[in-house]
Amino acid sequence: MEELQLVFVTGMSGAGKSTALKMLEDMGYFCVDNLPVFLIGKMIELTVDGEEGKIHKVAMGVDIRSGNLEEVYQVLQNLKDKGFQYRILFLDADDSTLIKRYKETRRSHPLAQGGRVENGISQERKQLARLKKEADYIIDTSQLLTRELKSELEKIFVEDEDFKSLMVTVLSFGFKYGIPADSDLVFDVRFLPNPYYVPELKHLTGKDRAVHDFVMKYDVSKQFITKLVDMIRFLIPNYIEEGKTQLVISIGCTGGKHRSVTLAEELYKRLGDAGEYGLRIEHRDIEKDSLRKK
Repeated sequence: MEELQLVFVTGMSGAGKSTALKMLEDMGYFCVDNLPVFLIGKMIELTVDGEEGKIHKVAMGVDIRSGNLEEVYQVLQNLKDKGFQYRILFLDADDSTLIKRYKETRRSHPLAQGGRVENGISQERKQLARLKKEADYIIDTSQLLTRELKSELEKIFVEDEDFKSLMVTVLSFGFKYGIPADSDLVFDVRFLPNPYYVPELKHLTGKDRAVHDFVMKYDVSKQFITKLVDMIRFLIPNYIEEGKTQLVISIGCTGGKHRSVTLAEELYKRLGDAGEYGLRIEHRDIEKDSLRKK
């Protein structure tokens, strides 16, 4: 009989657990959400004892709605004692993202009890700290699009690739529009020669070859990107060791159109050859100011 593949999906309310369960269902998992704790073990045993060839992959949503988390830990230990193998997927997001999502959906936090969402989130983090520590996979959805979350889950549960616990986002921006609030590292490249003052380059962006070549032809640009890549490659293993799951590297110029985009693209390209972290790129302000000719 094929061995049961068992996944517990947990994490912060609003971080995307329900979405993840739907995606796992599309990947062939039998999914159950918010099952009372005392039924978890019974359901798994019934699944194993059921008709052979029927269900081999099960994903169960477990969170603060499930009841006493101490009972959840006991159920997990009982499963382990009985020889069941399982994996824990923990969905997380930063507080500001969770608060924004709750305001957009107008839902109340399970622990807020009619009070402030912030207080509920704080209590939930404390209660879920142990589950997060014991998780096999932690995915921070603060910056992830739905398709990017799906891609990460497919890598883990379909393609069986090694999980990248750290997601690195390279983000270009314009200082005139403010520094991105979720930045971990911010680099100012306004000291580099500015293509904006070259008539034939003014209406282009750092994604255009002409702008890229203009910025990167200077020795100062080459020295900067070499030193930046070297520093980031030094920092990333230490962030992974520390348990960080999300790293946002923001690179800014005046308008977020030319120099910052060029350097962000160059950093993204040079970091792409490593396999110990996930990598994405975003240009926050590239379409602002309507500099590109219509």
